[in-house]
Amino acid sequence: MTGHHGWGYGQNDGPSQWHKLYPIARGDRQSPINIVSSKALFSPRLKPLKLSYEGCTSLSIANNGHSVQVDFNDSDDRSVMTGGPLDGPYRLKQFHFHWGKKHNVGSEHTVDGKSFPSELHLVHWNARKYSTFGEAASAPDGLAVVGVFLETGDEHPSMNRLTDALYMVRFKGTKAQFCRFNPMCLLPALRHYWTYPGSLTTPPLSESVTWIVLREPISISEKQGP
Repeated sequence: MTGHHGWGYGQNDGPSQWHKLYPIARGDRQSPINIVSSKALFSPRLKPLKLSYEGCTSLSIANNGHSVQVDFNDSDDRSVMTGGPLDGPYRLKQFHFHWGKKHNVGSEHTVDGKSFPSELHLVHWNARKYSTFGEAASAPDGLAVVGVFLETGDEHPSMNRLTDALYMVRFKGTKAQFCRFNPMCLLPALRHYWTYPGSLTTPPLSESVTWIVLREPISISEKQGP
């Protein structure tokens, strides 16, 4: 997103230091990963991904210093994801973006060693099995996150509402009302995906995430990008 080049972690609190406070950083289910497309195996057991966001209620947009995040009402199953590798519905909790200081290196996951300028994460939790998001976030089957790569190209009309709202949360720790936004408009037309069991990519790094990374990126213009 425009004008936010300085966001990120410093040398003293960056990923290379996290293992000191969070030993799980050296666990065997840590994210992000480099997806090697030639080694991905097709599984006939995996179902198509179904995102039911028709009734979704966005509440707010916030700047946490590392990203911009939009939160949703997750008190019921009004916006859920089913199918794919999941056993039941997972509720949409929030989405946020990751982008880097360098222009084309902002995504967390890479594909065959290639980075993208940005990566969108739609975070869902297993409300059928856990009573709160916090409880789910530390359980091995608690969270499901959809990752969407962003590349620079044509303008994305649905992104303008987000970029227009950024001025309200220019500073770290700021939050503003952000209603009636359905993130379905940010998703690519094709929903082919890679999936693997992984972790949160920022502390506490809990190994609680079923990752579903969409293969098709979405395009945003230079002006809309970081």
